[in-house]
Amino acid sequence: MTNPDLAARGGDPLLWIRPYLQRAPLGAMLLGISSGFPYAMIGATLTTRLAQDGIDKKSVTAFALAFLVFNFKFLWAPLVDRFHLPLLGRFGQRRSWLWLAAALVAAATVNLGLLDPAANLALVAFAAVALGVAAATFDIVIDAYRIELLKPEQLGVGSGMSQYGWRLGAVGAGALALVLAEPLGWSAAYALCALLVLPAVFVGLWLGEPERHREPAPRRGLAAAWAAVAGPLLEFFRRKGALLVLLFVLLHKIGDTLANLTFRLLLNDLGFTNNEIATWDVGVGFAAMLVGIFVGGILYARLGLKRSVLISLVLMAVSNLSFAALAHVGHSNALLAFTMGFENFASGIGGVVVVAYLSALCNLSFTATQFALLSAAASIVGRFFTGTTAGGLIERMGFVDFYLMTTVLALPGVVLFWWMMRAGLVDASIAEQDVKAKSA
Repeated sequence: MTNPDLAARGGDPLLWIRPYLQRAPLGAMLLGISSGFPYAMIGATLTTRLAQDGIDKKSVTAFALAFLVFNFKFLWAPLVDRFHLPLLGRFGQRRSWLWLAAALVAAATVNLGLLDPAANLALVAFAAVALGVAAATFDIVIDAYRIELLKPEQLGVGSGMSQYGWRLGAVGAGALALVLAEPLGWSAAYALCALLVLPAVFVGLWLGEPERHREPAPRRGLAAAWAAVAGPLLEFFRRKGALLVLLFVLLHKIGDTLANLTFRLLLNDLGFTNNEIATWDVGVGFAAMLVGIFVGGILYARLGLKRSVLISLVLMAVSNLSFAALAHVGHSNALLAFTMGFENFASGIGGVVVVAYLSALCNLSFTATQFALLSAAASIVGRFFTGTTAGGLIERMGFVDFYLMTTVLALPGVVLFWWMMRAGLVDASIAEQDVKAKSA
């Protein structure tokens, strides 16, 4: 990746931009678009739809359990690493799975839009889980494709571009659904959003199989089954400090996940309209996220992986206080704009540098399985508590105390990563030597 210091000394502003315009980072952005939109369909968009249909808070927050599917994707990720699809398999392991998963996500998105929550809430829940399974499979192959596509020096920029794309997909789908639902209805809105699988399909056609893809050692019979499931996990846990690294991954997003999966309930309670949400949450939040992602790439290049991750963790923890402030003040477009700006700026930085760290933890022989395990672990605790207790906690504590609690829950992850840095465990946990050399 181009060093920003060189850009500053050379006086050429294009040196800041050129790394973002290379084929692999651009491909990562397109993959991110397709990866992000299903999250909106079963997240903020579905939450808004259910709330407007008069579904109670406990039932609405219970739909966060659909996201738990993403946390168990490591269970079938070995299939993506090892099972060669018939017919499509001739196009390569990553591309064949990419195109199959894209078709499944599109079909599941259309199906969810066709259902009426007021008529049969259980069927909607089943459809949301089905979309979650398809989207989780899509994520497995997209993450593996992206990691194997990017060179070690492109991890920071590539992770940033992936986050740009993810936010474009999630925010674009969320805004598009809100705007189209008014004149066309939710079914048409979901069907049109399903077209957002096409950027990933195009990447497979444009860039082909990733050059860094490395096939696992071939095995047969029971040895093959054992190697597919246990091999990636055993390789990871043999590394120095692996258990502490996994503990950090489990802890660092609890507060952030609880806050982000419930804030649409706050906005609904405070009486914000769909247009206000689209303007201040989606519009301002999206712009702030783009700035945060760009700043994250600069921090990664100037400070290295470890210090940039620590800064992002502190910012994401503090940003939850803005939700508490909004809940205390009430309906205020100015404060909503600040809240979404701060939160998305912090998340943009974190999305670059934390994803770069998780990517660096992956052995290229087990990319799909190991990243699926790490990314699933990163949000499982927060999603579980959101789906099982968040609605009840909000009703008992109120929104102000709830968001103060989410800030406190973010602190253990910050402290643990700081200690891992001092103990040398961050460097020791990185899998590939060429990536480790770039992580200082």
